[in-house]
Amino acid sequence: EVQLVESGGGLVQAGGSLRLSCAASGFTFDEYAIGWFRQAPGKEREGISSISPSNGNKYYRDSVRGRFSISSDNAKNTVYLQMNSLKPEDTAVYYCAATPAEYSGSYYAESYDYWGQGTQVTVSS
Repeated sequence: EVQLVESGGGLVQAGGSLRLSCAASGFTFDEYAIGWFRQAPGKEREGISSISPSNGNKYYRDSVRGRFSISSDNAKNTVYLQMNSLKPEDTAVYYCAATPAEYSGSYYAESYDYWGQGTQVTVSS
């Protein structure tokens, strides 16, 4: 059974940090790229970062570049999203998702096969 399980969300003040984790199981980890998406109330889901565990290639949306850092621990089949200098506009439900490695870097949700349940991140001003 394929599973993606996010953890690490919570409430933080503006300027603070959180680290999200995405634990994957049930598929061959290095054959897929893992992306992070977020969805704020009343807004569309947007892709913000992705990583290809097989070659380490990383991608960032401009809105998070320089503040967020994505990494993977292939031994643990886990991808992390370190979020620093958080802003109230980063408040959203954060999801991780898996897409075949050939689509690494894609921010199109339709290209992702598997999704986690999401974790809430709330940044207070």
